[in-house]
Amino acid sequence: MARPREFDEQDVVAKATRLFWRRGYHATSVRDLGSELGLKQSSLYRTFDDKHTLFLRTLDHYRATESTQAEEQLTAPGPSLEILREWLIWMISHEAGLGCFVVNTAAELGTTDAEVRHRTEAAFDVTRKTLASLLRRGIRDGDLPAALDVDAAVEVLFTTVLGLRVRERAGHDPQRLATAIDFTIKTLATSAI
Repeated sequence: MARPREFDEQDVVAKATRLFWRRGYHATSVRDLGSELGLKQSSLYRTFDDKHTLFLRTLDHYRATESTQAEEQLTAPGPSLEILREWLIWMISHEAGLGCFVVNTAAELGTTDAEVRHRTEAAFDVTRKTLASLLRRGIRDGDLPAALDVDAAVEVLFTTVLGLRVRERAGHDPQRLATAIDFTIKTLATSAI
């Protein structure tokens, strides 16, 4: 008869998410996980099969929490440019020094892991779609020029977001990042990208 688990699986996934987020996939060993989570390696393997499976669960957890929070912020009522600026500022100040777990993972594992790539691209697609929706709302509400090329603007914004996340992770001055954000917002408001 199997012994019942003596830990909350969701809590373990949340803690593992923080560890992988801080250190990355390759720099986190199974021993590190066991130590951080207070579990024996046998318990980790019995519950998650292997480090890779646990890592995939942490990406799913991050997307269900952090990514969902970002999506909710971008769909909040209010002037679209204010919503966008508030989100971008939140993004560089929330969890300062960690960057975005999805961006970090995409940079570390790139195209070498199909399951990870599927998850990171799905997260990126949600961000692009949410940004497009916000920009269309801005055009409809008169916050943005009617001639704005939404698809091109989304790509510029998405590239800006990724750059901001990498720079935030690298410890760049938040005021300089805020300057880049303000310039991006000003450019959107006055041009037809």
